[in-house]
Amino acid sequence: MSGHLELLDYTGSDRATPFIMNCAVILLLTSSCFTSSALYIPNRAVTSKLKYLLEPPVYAEVVARRGQNATLPCILRTKPRHYKVKWTKLEPENVGRENIIMISNAQAFKPYGHLGVRASLRRSHSMDASLQIRRLLLDDGGKYRCELVNGIEDESVVITLRIEGVVFPYQSEDGRYRFTFHEAKEVCAEQDGILASYDQLYRAWTEGLDWCNAGWLQDGTVHYPIIQPRPACGGELLPGIRSYGAKDKNQDRFDAFCFTSQTSGSVSFVSGSFSFEQAGHACQRQGAELALVGHLYSAWRFQNYDQCDGGWLRDGSVRFPISNPRELCGGIPEAGVRSFGFPNKMKPLFGAYCYM
Repeated sequence: MSGHLELLDYTGSDRATPFIMNCAVILLLTSSCFTSSALYIPNRAVTSKLKYLLEPPVYAEVVARRGQNATLPCILRTKPRHYKVKWTKLEPENVGRENIIMISNAQAFKPYGHLGVRASLRRSHSMDASLQIRRLLLDDGGKYRCELVNGIEDESVVITLRIEGVVFPYQSEDGRYRFTFHEAKEVCAEQDGILASYDQLYRAWTEGLDWCNAGWLQDGTVHYPIIQPRPACGGELLPGIRSYGAKDKNQDRFDAFCFTSQTSGSVSFVSGSFSFEQAGHACQRQGAELALVGHLYSAWRFQNYDQCDGGWLRDGSVRFPISNPRELCGGIPEAGVRSFGFPNKMKPLFGAYCYM
C-alpha cells in the first residue's frame, strides 16, 4: 500500500494538522440489499378505521436504490360516487407546504412538479391508485400521502420510500468545522450526494458508524454518532446520536454528513505514484475522470469494492476502500473507506481512482 495511514481524533482538540481527515472506521451501511420491494413493520397506531382506502394490517416501507423504479401502494376498498385521489410528498422541513405529485379520478390524472414528470398511476386493476416513480433520485426518499378526496369524508394513508444508500462524513481540505449549512449542502452535491437525514444517520449508526466530529443534516440540525464513548467525544455518555440541535444556517460552521446511493458508472484503480494532476491524466487515458468521494463509497457499499492502495479523488483527497479488513490495509478491524486526508497535491505518492 502506498503512503502512510495516520489516524486522528479531532473532537475536543485542535492540535490535529488541518490537512489530515479523521480516519476513524467508517462502517456506513444502510440495510441489506432490497430492490424496490416492500418491507413491513407492524402498525400499532391506527387511530380510525378507513371507509374507502384499504388500511393494511401493517405499515409499509418501500425500499429502492437510486436509478430504480418504485411503487407506493394505495388500494381502494370501495369507490364513492365522486372522488379524487391526491398524492403528495410530505416535507417536514417545509411546514404548511404541500408538494403535490398528482391528482387523479377514475378517468385521468394530472401530474405536478418535478416528481410528477416521473410519476404515474399503476392501475393494475380498477381499485388500484398506487403511485409509480421512475428513475429514483437521492432526494426522492421520504413520506408520501395517498389521499382520497370525497368532500367531508377525506381519508389518507402514508407510505415511506427509503432510498438504500450509504452515509459518509465530509470535512473541508482546510480542517474541521468550516461549512455553513448552505456550504455543506453544496459540498455533498459536489461529491455525488445530498445532506443526510436524521433517519439515515441513525440507520448508519445502528450499523456501525462511529464519528467524533459534528456535522450538518438536511433539516439544519447538527449531530454526531458515537458507538464507543470516550473522553474526547462527549465524555462517558451512553452510545448514541449526540445532538447540538438546530444551528444558525448562515453563521455556524460544522462538517457535513452526506448520503449517496448506487451509481450508474463504475470505479477502477490505476496503480502508480502520481501527483494530483498526474492522477487526473491517468484517468483521462482510461477514458474516465477522477472519482468523487460519493462514487468511491457507492462502489464500496454496493460492489464490495476492495483496494488496498491509496488513490487520489477529484476533491484532492486520498482514500481507499476496504471490504475485507486485513493487517496491512490500515490496521483497523472493520470494513470501511479509509482516508489519508488531503496530502500535498504536488507529491507523486499515490494511485488514482477513476470513474466512468
